[in-house]
Amino acid sequence: MSMRMLAAVASLSAALSVGASEFAFSEGAVLDGSWSGGGTVTFPSGAVEKASCRATYRRAGNGYAMSGVCATPSGRAAQTASLQRVSANRFAGTFHNAEYDISGSISVTVNGNTQSVYLNGSGASASIHLRR
Repeated sequence: MSMRMLAAVASLSAALSVGASEFAFSEGAVLDGSWSGGGTVTFPSGAVEKASCRATYRRAGNGYAMSGVCATPSGRAAQTASLQRVSANRFAGTFHNAEYDISGSISVTVNGNTQSVYLNGSGASASIHLRR
């Protein structure tokens, strides 16, 4: 086998292995679309309230953009987030609530048509479970 042929085979093998790993990674959980459900919000004061939430995810570059709204007995809050895949069914990133100027971390774990969402920032936190 000539050096040129050997180099071509090596390049093709490398491309296929990279493509296969990207394919396997992309075959993980998908966030696209609308989700709804509820959970609890813990405020900086320590007060805990039940929340009803809905979120919409769309692909943005190599990750996802999320816009969501949650309502509790004391009010309604809208937030946006940017998420990246960290494993086949887990996503992590940052969120921002412009109305209250709160930012923090968000993590999402998808299991079929359900997801668990955890937000933490500025002394408040939330644990939300959503379904498609």
